[in-house]
Amino acid sequence: MNLENAQVQMRKGILEYCILQIISRGEVYASEILDELLDAKIMVVEGTLYPLLTRLKNAELLDYNWKESTSGPPRKYYVLTEKGFTFLEGLGTTWVELSGSVNSIVQKSKNA
Repeated sequence: MNLENAQVQMRKGILEYCILQIISRGEVYASEILDELLDAKIMVVEGTLYPLLTRLKNAELLDYNWKESTSGPPRKYYVLTEKGFTFLEGLGTTWVELSGSVNSIVQKSKNA
């Protein structure tokens, strides 16, 4: 088994949750999402981000507004919908439970 592939799969599993968390704070431009993910060491490229944003939009979890830019063409700013906030809340509950479970297993392994 390839370690790098396993690490990529683990990151993919939480990417949607992280993106929704970022957008939940208010209007955000795609490059700002990408920058925050990269700062958090969640490696993602535009070719992954844009299809995921489209999928979340099609699922009615987020919407977007076009805003004029002083340095180029208008930009698309993403916001969560009411359905998106509800979905994010459910993911948050799952994340707390899952991370607690994983940490419990890891701690037992360290203490063994």
